[in-house]
Amino acid sequence: MRPNYPKLIFAVLAGLYFLSIAYDPIEGSLLDIVDLPIHETGHLIFRILGEFMGVAGGSLFQVILPAVFVGYFVFQRSFYSASIVLFWVGQSLLNVWIYAADAIKMQLVLTSGLTGSEGSFHDWNYLLDATGLLNSTNTVAGIIRFLGTIVIIAALIGSIYYSWPRELDESNSHNRGFEWDR
Repeated sequence: MRPNYPKLIFAVLAGLYFLSIAYDPIEGSLLDIVDLPIHETGHLIFRILGEFMGVAGGSLFQVILPAVFVGYFVFQRSFYSASIVLFWVGQSLLNVWIYAADAIKMQLVLTSGLTGSEGSFHDWNYLLDATGLLNSTNTVAGIIRFLGTIVIIAALIGSIYYSWPRELDESNSHNRGFEWDR
């Protein structure tokens, strides 16, 4: 059985692109411009759960929203599509890593146009300080980066694997033949 070549080529190209992001997240990605409004919306949504969750909600929602799309595609049994969207989950985690890793230095320019060290509010400085983990910033950030990288690798493996057509079980095969997105 041969792969669906357009899907395979797209999976490999996407994998190379997202692996380059995992290698050097500071360089950013095309999805950063999408992540920012989702992040800010997360603050608004989670604010109803209190100050801590309102602050954490930005980073949480930035990862949850693409994960919901992955879940939707899994529910639809569109595993190739789920794998492709999983790249976004990994990229979003790496975007969160950049912010978390800056919790002590606070040198990132934030939406206010200022850095945290210039007086702008820094989510991850607040979150790690409130949880007593500010001195463990490198460890927390390292875990986030590791998870983001693992998710990207899983997305690459899944998208390549699901580039090959799957036969349906016997009960459905007479109706639909091969499912190209399964």
